[in-house]
Amino acid sequence: MQAVTTAINRQAFSDYISLTKPRITLLVLLTTLAAMYLAAKGIPNFVLVFFTLLGTGLASASAAVLNCYIDRDIDTRMERTRNRPLPSSRLKPESALLFGILLQVLSFAILILKVNVLSALLALLANLSYVLVYTLWLKRTTPRCTEIGGIAGALPPMIGWTAVTNHIGLESVVLFAIMFLWQPPHFWALALFRTEEYRNANIPMLPVVQGARVTKNYIMGYSIVMLPVSLLLYSLNVVGLGYLVAATTLGLGFILLAATNMRSSATDRQAKQLFFYSMAYLTLLFVAMVLDCNCN
Repeated sequence: MQAVTTAINRQAFSDYISLTKPRITLLVLLTTLAAMYLAAKGIPNFVLVFFTLLGTGLASASAAVLNCYIDRDIDTRMERTRNRPLPSSRLKPESALLFGILLQVLSFAILILKVNVLSALLALLANLSYVLVYTLWLKRTTPRCTEIGGIAGALPPMIGWTAVTNHIGLESVVLFAIMFLWQPPHFWALALFRTEEYRNANIPMLPVVQGARVTKNYIMGYSIVMLPVSLLLYSLNVVGLGYLVAATTLGLGFILLAATNMRSSATDRQAKQLFFYSMAYLTLLFVAMVLDCNCN
């Protein structure tokens, strides 16, 4: 009996963790930490880093949990999501809702007490934007959801910057812009090889509503704009020549794959390549920022 109880508890723990979408939260923490390093022009105060990452991570986890709670009906109709804890009935929806709210309350309390009011408000804005604007409203009504919904995902670097400086500088706006421009081609690439799943779930993603060709054109447009925007950090003297070379190389690689995807009639294979490259692109770009920060 004890072994059965232990197994159930482990499964429940694993399910609650999966609701927080740890891989997304990890990416959020990476971009937040990189922004803190740039703002501090070196290694920031350890205590400040700890509480900023804890508060931001909890906000990201809360948004993910509440997203799972709201989308549990949609998730039952999609192959990649139907085995999640809520659509598979391993967890009760009410438990997930309370868990998500608790995480956000803890996030706000930590950030406002241990970091600053501005960072706490930005994290709250990111959560509300993702949960209420993107998940509850736009995702089910318009193919523009990916673009407008990108606001939430672009805020973590700004949170990191304001945690150190307590103000929103031009540099943090550029970091926000990079994240904002990166998200649509990243998620549209995913949508291209998951189009039928989104169609079956009645979600008006761009490939479902306007087709693969239009989606590929949009991906190319965003990829082209993202390159010069990513180079603005060099113009602002935030980073050095090494970052300039890395960002240019990574950006050209993104454009090349977007062009290959646009020309290809085999949507799935090229779209998957672009999707996985986009994750590597963002990770390497922020690593390059840190490695070549113009620190005093």
